[in-house]
Amino acid sequence: MSLAVLKSRALAGMEAPEVSVEVHLANGLPSFTIVGLPDTEVKESRDRVRAALQNCGFDMPARRITANLAPADLPKESGRFDLPIALGILAASGQLPGDQLHHYEFAGELSLSGQLRPIRGALAMTFAMQRSQAGAPRAFILPQANADEAALVSDACIYPAHSLLEVCAHFAAHASQTALQRHRPVLAAHAFPYPDFADVQGQQQARRALEVAAAGGHNVLMVGPPGAGKTMLASRFPGVLPPMSDEEALESAAVHSLGGNFKVEHWKRRPYRAPHQTASGVALVGGGNVPRPGEISLAHCGVLFLDEIAEFQRRVLDVLRQPMESGVISISRAARQAEFPARFQLIAAMNPCPCGYLGHASGRCRCTPDAVLRYHNRLSGPLLDRIDLQIEVAAMPLAALGRHAGAGESTQAIATRVAAAFALQLARQGKSNQRLSNVEIEQHCRLEPHGEQLLHGAMTRLHWSARTYHRVLRVARSIADLADSAAITPPHVAEAIQYRRVLREI
Repeated sequence: MSLAVLKSRALAGMEAPEVSVEVHLANGLPSFTIVGLPDTEVKESRDRVRAALQNCGFDMPARRITANLAPADLPKESGRFDLPIALGILAASGQLPGDQLHHYEFAGELSLSGQLRPIRGALAMTFAMQRSQAGAPRAFILPQANADEAALVSDACIYPAHSLLEVCAHFAAHASQTALQRHRPVLAAHAFPYPDFADVQGQQQARRALEVAAAGGHNVLMVGPPGAGKTMLASRFPGVLPPMSDEEALESAAVHSLGGNFKVEHWKRRPYRAPHQTASGVALVGGGNVPRPGEISLAHCGVLFLDEIAEFQRRVLDVLRQPMESGVISISRAARQAEFPARFQLIAAMNPCPCGYLGHASGRCRCTPDAVLRYHNRLSGPLLDRIDLQIEVAAMPLAALGRHAGAGESTQAIATRVAAAFALQLARQGKSNQRLSNVEIEQHCRLEPHGEQLLHGAMTRLHWSARTYHRVLRVARSIADLADSAAITPPHVAEAIQYRRVLREI
């Protein structure tokens, strides 16, 4: 036959829509045309496929070859269509039996020698394939380097291959001896080497605040002079977070797969992203002509640490406001739109003033009140409104250094309490406290009369917004959960209020 149809997948954000690769051979002057809105990488498939077929010993038909990637209005990018185009040419020219091709989907970039190179988004493509097929789902043939990643999707039928020749042998008449073998990954339990909180000397208030934040999924701002330990505390924070569920791990892995940097040994490891202050808004939220996930999506189900947050451009920081509320980021371009998950915990650190030493015991700060105010105003009010805990990290006195080395609680001890508190939240409401809606707050965060009076007084004196009011209630609920208390008592409310006053006092 002179026509072959194979199935593959494109990438559109987190989605992987199905693509039909139609290859037709016609009489006329020899040519090779790819249609269906291909970008430059896809157009270059012509040369890679031609060289791969010749170097693998196949004949490149001296005919008019047309490869159509349908649907025509869906942009196609990257070299993942090399493998299905090459197989389509072989099937259409009679060099490969094509009666079984409809049972598979294909993706892979070809080298000039016919070897299969890894592709981006294999996990997202496999997940979309498995979700869209009912009854008799197709198997997926893809490069060996992507096999472990793709097989993380439960019940997916994955056949990895090293080369085009291996794929062709799988469909040949004598395939009983050379068929590809279904891949079944073994996910070993990995002990992630997080730094230990026992290394942190002092800073009991900051340690307590981070424990509350980990238990309820809250955002944190740490304010203190240089060298007080803010970065040290933040780097240890992922180690005390609750273990990732299978669903969270799959979502996080799929995002990293889109960037081509997922590693199977990081399965169920909380992401920790720490972009530099020079990062642009696009770097944080994602974007580009072909939308890619940014830092907030790469931190999905993990931690986004913004060190020296006041040194970021204000307009860059303000792009975080919407995803901090919704947990997703929608990127719109003229030709396409994409949506990425962005449910992260923001841990931010900043100095109290431009020089960093406001309130320091040395008295070395010479910043004027106007300079301090301008420095604080680099963080907009709406952004601060979305940060649940704002705490001071004071410099350690010289006399205290070295006294308590190794005396602090370990990460394991804190993580045990956090896991217990998080288990209470899952049993009560099925989600973390930070994700409670306003209606759920009324149901699960009811206060005793004295606690309600205390919170209303603080709201009046500090001129809090309704958003801040609800965030304080969520924090108080997390504090109560750490204490294994069904009721939110006035001491829980008082502690939650104290976590919102640092910048005002400075």
